[in-house]
Amino acid sequence: MRAAANASRFFWKNPLNPLSETPAGKAAAAGLDMFERITRRYGKPEFGIDQVSTADGDFAVEEHVVWSKPFCNLLHFRKTDKRDRSPDQPTMLIVAPMSGHYATLLRGTVETMLTTHDVYITDWADARDVPLALGGFDLDDYVDYVIEMFGHLGPNAHVMAVCQPSVPVLAAISLMSASKDPCLPATMTLMGGPIDTRRNPTAVNTMCESRNLEWFRRNVIKKVPFPNAGMMRDVYPGFLQLTGFMTMNLDRHLNAHKELYWHMVEGDGDSAEKHEEFYDEYMSVMDLTAEFYLQTVEKVFIEHALPKGTFTHRGKLIDPSAIKKVALFTVEGERDDISGVGQTESAHDICANIPKSKKQHYLQPKVGHYGVFNGGRFRAEIAPRITEFTLTHTKAS
Repeated sequence: MRAAANASRFFWKNPLNPLSETPAGKAAAAGLDMFERITRRYGKPEFGIDQVSTADGDFAVEEHVVWSKPFCNLLHFRKTDKRDRSPDQPTMLIVAPMSGHYATLLRGTVETMLTTHDVYITDWADARDVPLALGGFDLDDYVDYVIEMFGHLGPNAHVMAVCQPSVPVLAAISLMSASKDPCLPATMTLMGGPIDTRRNPTAVNTMCESRNLEWFRRNVIKKVPFPNAGMMRDVYPGFLQLTGFMTMNLDRHLNAHKELYWHMVEGDGDSAEKHEEFYDEYMSVMDLTAEFYLQTVEKVFIEHALPKGTFTHRGKLIDPSAIKKVALFTVEGERDDISGVGQTESAHDICANIPKSKKQHYLQPKVGHYGVFNGGRFRAEIAPRITEFTLTHTKAS
């Protein structure tokens, strides 16, 4: 059907077709465009960051994979000038959410933080592309990956966990603190994360609590089909995650697509292009391993294991009170409908032994979940606070 829509689209858009400039022709072409877009399988986007301006001047940016495992590559955005010199900036590890979208959803976050930090990001793999022979990946593995990345970066780096990774990052730093690991980061910034979903529960939290784990296993876990490299692997498919995201704000997405349709009919290319850029990224989704997804639902959203003090890693109890040296900064959005206000701030309560001088919380007015880590208010109001916090504690360390 998509192939047929594409063929018809070219007919109605062909400048040699006299009907292409009529209202009926434009409407037909726009409708076929819309059908093709909503049925397309979107591939993994590129970061595409080639240059950045800093206080030390303009620098070219190159991506390098500096650490790799089957389910994640650690990307380094190396900045160099014409003399192949890099600015002296603190190291920042951005831990992207493994929740359906690719790490490129944080492109704006990376671009902003590159102006003040030497940035690395977790580039999580699509589970449908990882052969079954390479093993599984669960929440324990996620924590292990984070600890190994800290070991690669060395002591006194800084970490920013965006949404879902707030829990495994806090668990990893708790374990490292308890074992006196020399590669502890200087600061951790947790942004819109589900540390304690009992506080101001959202529709996502309520839905998780109203179902048992078997319901999720039965209804949302599927096997990767042939000919994908990860065929026969049990996954939570990205398209189901995307459906969940979009139905939470269905009216807004429907209105946005109505506007796109009329922009196409009217020939408003600029407005249509902006819409397409956003949805090309938003609709690019990846599959998650079933074991990671189910363990996260169980421990984070049903059992509330971390705030209750029952969270374990490979049978060992996680104790956030072991964290004493790592400074903590939490950020929330006033209108966040994924992680309610107070859920991330609760990290301050469970990290009881971090000195008050090393703790800070910020609530950004008038932003939802996405605005916590991207967009104009992030660039103007949130990122400068994160930079000030990391620079302060870089000097202190």
